[in-house]
Amino acid sequence: MNQTAMTNHLLKIQNELKQLSNKEIAEHSQRFFKTEKGQYGEGDIFLGIRVPVLRKTAKKYHGISIDECSELLKSKFHEERLLSLLMLVAIFNKANSKDRKAVYTLYLNNTGFINNWDLVDSSAEHIVGAYLRKIDKKPIYWLAKSDILWERRISIMSTFHFIKYNEFVDALRISKVLLQDKEDLIHKAVGWMLREIGKRDLGAEEDFLKKHYKQMPRTMLRYSIEKFPEPKRQRYLKGQA
Repeated sequence: MNQTAMTNHLLKIQNELKQLSNKEIAEHSQRFFKTEKGQYGEGDIFLGIRVPVLRKTAKKYHGISIDECSELLKSKFHEERLLSLLMLVAIFNKANSKDRKAVYTLYLNNTGFINNWDLVDSSAEHIVGAYLRKIDKKPIYWLAKSDILWERRISIMSTFHFIKYNEFVDALRISKVLLQDKEDLIHKAVGWMLREIGKRDLGAEEDFLKKHYKQMPRTMLRYSIEKFPEPKRQRYLKGQA
């Protein structure tokens, strides 16, 4: 596809999204995703389109190219970036090894645009986790030590892909790296991944908790033990496990 055709195709997608936009939903999203000054989503702009609508739109444009997704990912509108990521996941799932690498590389080269928890959570495991599962996983350890909140969240959320294959080592190691993270959104993500490990292997989760639960941020602990029987949950919360 030449540059003119690509530009016209992107304009068609963007015009369709503008038609789907809703001012009231946009205002709610601005509050929900914490876009005020000093908040984690500061300055983000929303069109006001629900996720199911975006998923339907992504399927409609299933023939989109990686280059087009790259341009859309750089949009100032949150929903355009999310749409790009949903389409990149779809491309990755059907791609050959060369194109999978291209999607993965594009993703890690543009983490500055993957800058809210829903953008990370809808894509990291499906692209970064899926790409790295059978190869060297050093990139997620680099991300775990990043100064950027969203890169650290990409790191832990990427391990969800491994967890689904009952491979817990990297998720547990990354959890340990992030144990003293200062951000609540990291506490929630780590606790979530520990809980997912526990669904598959309760012993593996509890081995980790027994070593670290007294040092874990409260939110992280609460998320990780959410499904425990109440008496056991209370013992952890009271530091008596």
